[in-house]
Amino acid sequence: MRYIFILIIIVSVVEIGVLVLSGNIIGFWPTMGIILFTGFLGAYLAKKQGLETIRRAQAQLRSGQMPGEAILDGICILIGGIMLLIPGFITDVIGLLLLAPPTKVYFKKIILKRFRKWINNNSFTIIR
Repeated sequence: MRYIFILIIIVSVVEIGVLVLSGNIIGFWPTMGIILFTGFLGAYLAKKQGLETIRRAQAQLRSGQMPGEAILDGICILIGGIMLLIPGFITDVIGLLLLAPPTKVYFKKIILKRFRKWINNNSFTIIR
C-alpha cells in the first residue's frame, strides 16, 4: 500500500513538471486544450468500449461461458479511462495504451499474471 502512495506522489510531481514545461514551450492555452481534449476523448472511449464489453460479457453469460476475456477488457478500460480523465500527459499516454487494442493485449497478460500470482499465494479469500 505504501508503494502506491509513493507512486502517486512521484507521478503527480512528474505530471506537474511536464505540464509546466509544456506550458512554457507551447503556451498555456494549447496545453489546456490538449488536457481537455484527452479528458473528453477518455470519457468517450471508455464509455464506448465499456458498453461494448458489457454486451459481450452478457452474451457470453447467456451462452453459458465464463466472460474472462471481457472482464480483463473491462479492467483495462476502467483503468485507461481513469488515467485519461486525470490531467497530465504521462497518465494520458498510459490511458491511451490501455484503451488501444494492440497494446491492451499486453496489459491483459500482465493483469492475468498478477491475478494468478495473487491466487497462488493464498492471499485470495472467497467469502460465502
